[in-house]
Amino acid sequence: MRVNKKYSCLPAEEKGIHIINIRAIEDIGYDQHESTLLNSLSKNPDADCKYGLYFRDGKRKVDYILVYHYKKSSAGRTLARRVHHNDSNARSTKQDQPLPGKGVQLEMGESEPHMDYHEDDKRFRREEYEGNLVEAGLELERDEDTKIHGIGFVKIHAPWNVLCREAEFLKLKMPTKKMYQINQTHGLLKKINSVIQKITEPIQPKVAEHKPQTVKRLSYPFSREKQHLFDLSDRDSFFDSKTRSTIVYEILKRTTCTKAKYSMGITSLLANGVYSAAYPLHDGDYEGENIEPNDRKLLCEEWASYGVFYKYQPIDLVRKYFGEKIGLYFAWLGVYTQMLIPASIVGIIVFLYGCATVDENIPSMEMCDQRNNITMCPLCDRTCSYWKMSSACATARASHLFDNPATVFFSVFMALWAATFMEHWKRKQMRLNYRWDLTGFEEEEDHPRAEYEAKVLEKSLRKEHKHKETDKEKLTWKDRFPAYLTNFVGIIFMVGLTFAIVFGVIIYRISTAAALAISSTPSGRSSVRVTVTATAVIINLVVIIILDEVYGCIARWLTQIEVPKTDKNFEERLIFKAFLLKFVNAYTPIFYVAFFKGRFVGRPGDYVYIFHSFRMEECAPGGCLMELCIQLSIIMLGKQLIQNNLFEIGIPKMKKFIRYMKLKRRRSLDHEEHMKKKQRYEVDYNLEPFAGLTPEYMEMIIQFGFVTLFVASFPLAPLFALLNNIIEIRLDAKKFVTELRRPVAVRAKDIGIWYNILRGIGKLAVIINAFVISFTSDFIPRLVYLYMYSENGTMHGFVNHTLSSFNVSDFQAGTAPNDPMDLGYEVQICRYKDYREPPWSENKYDISKDFWAVLAARLAFVIVFQNLVMFMSDFVDWIIPDIPKDISQQIHKEKVLMVEVFMREEQGKLQMLETWKDKDKKKGENCNNHSPRLSRSHSGSLSSCHSYPLDV
Repeated sequence: MRVNKKYSCLPAEEKGIHIINIRAIEDIGYDQHESTLLNSLSKNPDADCKYGLYFRDGKRKVDYILVYHYKKSSAGRTLARRVHHNDSNARSTKQDQPLPGKGVQLEMGESEPHMDYHEDDKRFRREEYEGNLVEAGLELERDEDTKIHGIGFVKIHAPWNVLCREAEFLKLKMPTKKMYQINQTHGLLKKINSVIQKITEPIQPKVAEHKPQTVKRLSYPFSREKQHLFDLSDRDSFFDSKTRSTIVYEILKRTTCTKAKYSMGITSLLANGVYSAAYPLHDGDYEGENIEPNDRKLLCEEWASYGVFYKYQPIDLVRKYFGEKIGLYFAWLGVYTQMLIPASIVGIIVFLYGCATVDENIPSMEMCDQRNNITMCPLCDRTCSYWKMSSACATARASHLFDNPATVFFSVFMALWAATFMEHWKRKQMRLNYRWDLTGFEEEEDHPRAEYEAKVLEKSLRKEHKHKETDKEKLTWKDRFPAYLTNFVGIIFMVGLTFAIVFGVIIYRISTAAALAISSTPSGRSSVRVTVTATAVIINLVVIIILDEVYGCIARWLTQIEVPKTDKNFEERLIFKAFLLKFVNAYTPIFYVAFFKGRFVGRPGDYVYIFHSFRMEECAPGGCLMELCIQLSIIMLGKQLIQNNLFEIGIPKMKKFIRYMKLKRRRSLDHEEHMKKKQRYEVDYNLEPFAGLTPEYMEMIIQFGFVTLFVASFPLAPLFALLNNIIEIRLDAKKFVTELRRPVAVRAKDIGIWYNILRGIGKLAVIINAFVISFTSDFIPRLVYLYMYSENGTMHGFVNHTLSSFNVSDFQAGTAPNDPMDLGYEVQICRYKDYREPPWSENKYDISKDFWAVLAARLAFVIVFQNLVMFMSDFVDWIIPDIPKDISQQIHKEKVLMVEVFMREEQGKLQMLETWKDKDKKKGENCNNHSPRLSRSHSGSLSSCHSYPLDV
């Protein structure tokens, strides 16, 4: 006989764990009769604990779940499952329990099963960490008898005293007993609001939290000394599930595990594989029969359903279930989507105006008029021949749909729209802060990340022979310099890679255009430009989608090697890198078409070549704006349909299916176990982990760029963004409610760095639209011609004015068309779009004065447009207050009421003290009325009379 020495002395036993019975010995064996006896105590223990929402006693609610992997012994013995310490029938919650198997001896003939050292180490870490959690006041219960074999669950419950203590530490604002009336509008505004409420009643969600409030409870940071101020009539619901999980998560983050060396909290234990997952539970099922009403089911019906796409979001219920940070994201997305409605209407009007005036547009009519017989110079060397301008009639007419005077007005409108949207969101944010009791909330410095602690420990160990005290060590810029250098080189390389890919697509466009021009069919030659543009944009779209995923992973890796100190620093640095890379990736092809294509082509007889063989591509006779519109629309719609929607639906379902297949392959279930209903924590474990809001915000910010940056070339962009967002809101809602584990609620009073990015895009949009209107479109050349060169004050002759002449005898050797008679006649003069001197001039082919006049007008327009729109945007920013007047009054009213509450409390204390003093005086008078002999004989009694106030 010998004793198993592996578990002879454990830290958990030394610390006297009194809540959890740690079953850490997996290779000693367990009497199955005990589990049979325990299970026989209740007919359906799973139903008593509401299938995992409560402990086995059915009273203590599960606030958090820790998940770990364990290996069974090769002898096939199983560990005691669903072990819980606090058996309400027989044991006290403060009673210490012996470790299972303590003193158990194995027979000589029985060989000890081989255990993995790493598994032992992880188990010891779990035992110590869970013991520390118990010392912090949490109550734990383990469950390894699950349908997911090899997976153990630790259920965590925070008792009332722990919740009160942590709520005071976190300065959580909780509702008090004091209620006050919210200021209501009067007179005409009240009637207007009542009419609006009646009109919008069908589109309001049917949830209690969304109804207009007339009274509000006064909130105050929770204090154990002032519990009498709060309404504690129902302690079970005073702290909701969101708040309870937040409190437990704070304890999990700051609880240490010394066996893990540098481990600081649950994040490092998850990173090291000690635990495989940690998450709060959903409130219950959202579909099925006989489901108890819960917030998750209500959210699924009134929010996460495509059938309610026309309704407002129940933002207060979203915040109640998921927390302020996620609530603010969906509130911002709702405000953004609402603001897209007027932008879409104006965009449609601008587009319809272009459609209505296309037949009255003189420049496009001149281009389509075959009587002008304008012969254009070849688009490529040798293989391309001369062509008639009238063959580009369709492109010219289509360009007018987006290149008309109304687009200038729309650009100004969208700049003001962006400023109004930002101000409207700030006001909405303040209203939410007031409703959610976040006024005065300041984010405290977060706990250091596990990776940062590891680096600091490593640095301390290197210097411990020089410095005895290493607690003050921290990472400096010198420690991070290699990471900074890697970040700089990596980002430059990624940006260069994006430029190289765009350059490759340019080569593809040039070579494909030359190849298609060889086609002998007239239809093939006429559709060269459309074919090349469409295929090149599709290639760009595919590359953008692939690189988006790659850049997201690279940005995360670059941020990790920087080792930021806190999670907030990590998130901000990650957002900056990911946005920079994805912005360059998404907009580089569009910037090329808008500002570079056709700018450096040269002229006939002196073209600019790439690699001495590929001639730079030119814009169409109607300008590059139509091509920019095609590029923008395909990339925008493609990203929204493929990357945003299909990926968001398909990838989570595929991951869920893969996890299901892995679990099915690993487990061998009998029929009885297969028919059991899964516990809540088992169902949630199979859901996708929450990966943060960065992908959701990034998707919308890139879309906001499409809507604002190049809106002069695509007025329908707000409409497509609106249609996408109507689906996107319900898609994200369904994902959060049904596909993801419940995230930990995080308090936040704003959307953080994303607001600054939005403001930056709004300012950049003004500059870009000014350049698009002045340089990409023909708006400025038309104005210059109309007021400087037109003979009759109309646009007649504008096309001829923008074309220069070239003598075909001046072609360089080997660049003239192979078939000069392709049009059926000999060409001596061909035309090309530029402002140059004619061949019969003294300075032939030099830049003409018209070019400088147009350039001066373009630059003047950029300066005037930019400053005017910036001034108007700043004026809108200044004239609209950030805090609504009624909210400002309510916040002031809350402060006054809180002062009154405390003044009444102080007055009550003073009155009580005065009452005690009066009683004391009466007591003293009664004692003085005694006889002298009695007083001398009972001096002790007399002294006790005088000591009464001290006792009180």
